Amino acid sequence: MPEVFDVLFLLALPGSGKSEVRNYLTHKDPVHFHMGPTAQLDDYPYVHLQLIVDQILGELGMPQAYHWADPDHGGNGPFIDARELGGLCELLNEDYFELVSGHAEHPVNAAARLLDRFDAASIRAGARPKFRTLPPGIRAALEARLEPEARKLFDDKAANVPDSLDGKTVVIEFARGGPAGSAFPLRGGYGYEASLSHISPEILRRAAILYIWVTPEESQRKNNARAKKGEQGSILFHRTPQVVMEREYGICDMHYLLETSDVPGTIRVESHGYVFHVPTEPFDNRTDLTSFLREPVEAWSESDIGRIHGSLSEAAGRLWQSYAKSR
Repeated sequence: MPEVFDVLFLLALPGSGKSEVRNYLTHKDPVHFHMGPTAQLDDYPYVHLQLIVDQILGELGMPQAYHWADPDHGGNGPFIDARELGGLCELLNEDYFELVSGHAEHPVNAAARLLDRFDAASIRAGARPKFRTLPPGIRAALEARLEPEARKLFDDKAANVPDSLDGKTVVIEFARGGPAGSAFPLRGGYGYEASLSHISPEILRRAAILYIWVTPEESQRKNNARAKKGEQGSILFHRTPQVVMEREYGICDMHYLLETSDVPGTIRVESHGYVFHVPTEPFDNRTDLTSFLREPVEAWSESDIGRIHGSLSEAAGRLWQSYAKSR
């Protein structure tokens, strides 16, 4: 059997370099990092679609479903209910099991199916469903306007489903944090402790975590810098508004979870009645090693590649040692 991670979480504050690292791994031989060919999952496409839903609902004269209205940022304020961050993990569970099954979903009405998935994920996360009680005319109008974006989501998901996961590594990416100045442990649905509790046990028992480590201040700087080019819907270039950075990503609980775990080199995750000690390794990106990866591959310099390759390979090697012992 190849010595590769079955599931690797790439976790960090926004702008920290998660997507850049993932971009690098797709262009380099992943075996150096104990990874097979990758199948990749990210919760950002769902966040993007929830923002679109809020925009459409506002134009239909309805309250926004997910985010506080923020006229300065086109409606993109913080989550009204932070438990929806756990709902995003419930959606990632579904996407993972679609990869495992090898059979992609092709709904006839993509928007209706997406709204139903959103409601079911909210309920599992302890939040209220948003769309079951919409007036029929509003629901129909929402579905009609959402259909092209929802269809693209399902098409993109289908294109990501391999014939088999044998020898492959599933990479799962998301960002979590909490309001600036919060005390640990974070409450109310914020932070990695809350979100990881919604990840399926079937995933957690096969998983390791590579944490891209930057400070909240550096996260905000890089978040602003990455939006200077590209489109808002881009994984590499989307910008998180400042009000969201302060409310949802002003502090990170990953180091707290590492320091308080009863098994060194892991974080303790309680999920669905089980306790997991998930091997976790910080990749120190406080001195920026990753921003150059937003450029076209031909623009990457050998010196930049050498710095990230060595540091990333060392972090992945330490993580693999912990992971192999836990198997």
